[in-house]
Amino acid sequence: MIEFFEQFSSGQVAVVLGIFTGLLFGVFAQQSRFCLRSACIEFWRTRPNAKFSIWLFTFSTALILTQLLIHNGLLETTSIRQLTTTGSLSGAIVGGSLFGTGMIMARGCASRLLVLSATGNLRALVAGLVVTVVSQAALRGGLSPARNEISSWWLIDSSNRNLSIYLPEFGALIFGVILFLAAIWLAKKSAAAPWYQFGAVLVGASVALGWGLTAWHASWSFEVINVKSVSFTGPSADTLMGLINMPVLPLSFDIGIVMGVFAGSFLAAQLTGEFKVQTFTEDTGLSRYLIGACLMGFGGMLAGGCAVGAGVTGGAVMAITAWIALLFMWLSAGIADRLLDYRTETAKSTH
Repeated sequence: MIEFFEQFSSGQVAVVLGIFTGLLFGVFAQQSRFCLRSACIEFWRTRPNAKFSIWLFTFSTALILTQLLIHNGLLETTSIRQLTTTGSLSGAIVGGSLFGTGMIMARGCASRLLVLSATGNLRALVAGLVVTVVSQAALRGGLSPARNEISSWWLIDSSNRNLSIYLPEFGALIFGVILFLAAIWLAKKSAAAPWYQFGAVLVGASVALGWGLTAWHASWSFEVINVKSVSFTGPSADTLMGLINMPVLPLSFDIGIVMGVFAGSFLAAQLTGEFKVQTFTEDTGLSRYLIGACLMGFGGMLAGGCAVGAGVTGGAVMAITAWIALLFMWLSAGIADRLLDYRTETAKSTH
């Protein structure tokens, strides 16, 4: 098989691997309704239910399968950037907090916006475009000095960045199994649709697949290959800037992920009759989407990734900064929901 891929350029192989991974993620993220925002709302409104179980299935599956790759020598932790470079705890805290708040305001995280935009949701498309523009500004543009400043407040050395070193052997794997069993119990308790559960598992599997495929590519390629998996904030920004500035998109795993997720979600929506054009209305509003998207774009770059890129992909390799970013996404999302939506909905229901 390697001989077959060696006849292609490194970029061509990377983009194909990205598209394949993205297609799996896109199809089943759309079908399972995987969404961190929905899970957070259920959790903080003291009624964890089917949507929370879907998120648990995805996260635990990604954690279990990725840890199995590591323990079987198929994924070297020394090749993972989130574990081998200096990290920013302040970036994880501030960025995670901004991202969680923005996720509530824009009614979806970066990955959910991409998935929804492929199903005809123009609100998600507009918000997603704003996320990518602000992400690019935070990475290389006018917002980058602010990002660099906040990131420098509290750093963590690479030798302390792997959460697994603080756990017993197989501790991360065991924790993943416990979370998976909790997802099964909660799904049964809430009568979550079996198809949604199956889809959520495959969304988590796509994250592990990305890690495995890029590690495999790096093992035989003569070029330096970044070992990575599913993420959206940075890759979406690079894809948009490539479309704007370059006649031909550079071939990379990240570009393939964005293309694959969009195509997968679009295909799933078309086959199931769920494609429907949705626009802004007086009830949905525009300003909260735009503000939320800006917060997510800047926060995602600060946190080192979005709810999937940092929260699931980074969490699956036990990067401590990813776990902290995820924690503050959950906390800030709960606070934002309480202040922006829960009180309003409660007041309406009493009248």
